[in-house]
Formats: sequence, C-alpha cells, structure tokens
Amino acid sequence: MIDQTANVLKALGEPTRLKIIKFLSARELCVCELVEVLGISQPRVSQHVKVLKQASLVNERKVRQNSYLSIDEAVLKDAIIIPFQTLMQTRLDKLPELKAENQRFELLEANTAVTACKEGNKRKKFSGNSNQIA
Repeated sequence: MIDQTANVLKALGEPTRLKIIKFLSARELCVCELVEVLGISQPRVSQHVKVLKQASLVNERKVRQNSYLSIDEAVLKDAIIIPFQTLMQTRLDKLPELKAENQRFELLEANTAVTACKEGNKRKKFSGNSNQIA
C-alpha cells in the first residue's frame, strides 16, 4: 500500500509529468504531439511516460510505430485518492511495510536519546537509532 501510493505521488510530483497528465485529461495524444507541446525531446517524453505508466496513470495504445496516450479520470482519481485515503485511515500496526518503523515508534517514549534531544540536554547526543547515547 505504501509503495503504490508513493509511486503515484512520485509520478505526479514532477512538473513535466503533471503537464502531461493535464494535457491527457483534455484528450488522447500521440507522443509526437507531447514532444511538440512540451518542447522537449522524444526520449525525455518517453521517460516521463514510463514513470506515469508504472504508476498506472497512463494507458498506451500502439498504432504502427506511434504511441497514443490517454488517462481514465476514474483510474486517476482512484489511483491517488483511494490508496492515500486508505493508507491514512489504516492503523500503523496494520501496515506490514511499517513493522520495523512502528516498533521503534512504539518505543519513543522510553528512548533516552530522544528524551535528551527533546529536553535539549547537550551531554546526551541523539544518534537516530534505538536507545543509544553517543
């Protein structure tokens, strides 16, 4: 769940990819049209499209040697909102991807290095891992 949501947010976190999504929301476009509209090379457009496809945000239709791209508004909405909403509503202990992090999270109150850091104690240095004091 975390990886899927991160992939979608990462894909949309780059301005050129957001532009591609916005233009595709108007209509299906050939890669050559995106090259012209965006003013960047075909290989660069293809790299951006690859990221969007990996995040399941873009559909590709081949006609001879041309690639036509489109998005499905419902897919785009579900790809962003539902996984993120589900992630945020799921309890930490129910996310297997966060097992190790959640175990450390549960021990924060007892972590002397964190307590020292929060209290501004200069003698105890925060090391960033478990209950160690440097």
